Amino acid sequence: MQNSGLKRRKIRALFIISILLLLIYAKNLIERQSFQSISGTFTEVYNDRLVVEGYIFQISEHLFQIQKLVDHCNLDYDYSKVVDEIEGHENQILTLVEDFEATNLTTQEDEYLRDFKKIIVNDLTIKSYDLLYDEEEGVNVDQVKLYDQKISQARGDLENLSTIQMQEGEKLISKAKRLINRSQIWAQFEVALLIILIIVMFLLVFRKSEDTKGIIS
Repeated sequence: MQNSGLKRRKIRALFIISILLLLIYAKNLIERQSFQSISGTFTEVYNDRLVVEGYIFQISEHLFQIQKLVDHCNLDYDYSKVVDEIEGHENQILTLVEDFEATNLTTQEDEYLRDFKKIIVNDLTIKSYDLLYDEEEGVNVDQVKLYDQKISQARGDLENLSTIQMQEGEKLISKAKRLINRSQIWAQFEVALLIILIIVMFLLVFRKSEDTKGIIS
């Protein structure tokens, strides 16, 4: 009878141990998914936010150079190839825009980027230097003002895109913090399970059967 009672207690203890081991295994699976999410979040912060902010900075620099050329800021500069230089800056901008488009865009980013691209392709393409400068009248002020207006509009799109990078970056960092906090909670849960597991194994293996009566029931 005593052996039968001891056997039942061992079976119960083994059942509890099995449940605890399953819980620990399930926790490790959840933890693995959490770490993958954290890794993916930081990758997204880098690829879709920090790198994109670099694209915006480079695009802004090219846009600044275009405006300098359009406005004839440097009186000592040889403007005989200004149209080709502007086209060169525009092509580099469009290359950066293509890289930008390949990232994970929000709906707002897509709208601002399409509007920006349209301005570069349709409004800032200069086919002839005569649109900027006339030998008799000098700089074509009205046309230059129109280009400046379009450049300002394009800058506005860039500023909005830059603001979105900050907002989305903050969201991703907050998401990462939540995942890290959740991982810490799961880690504490695992410690508690291990303590319970150690106690059960101690009662099963190291305590005499007389001492375990009534403890594992």
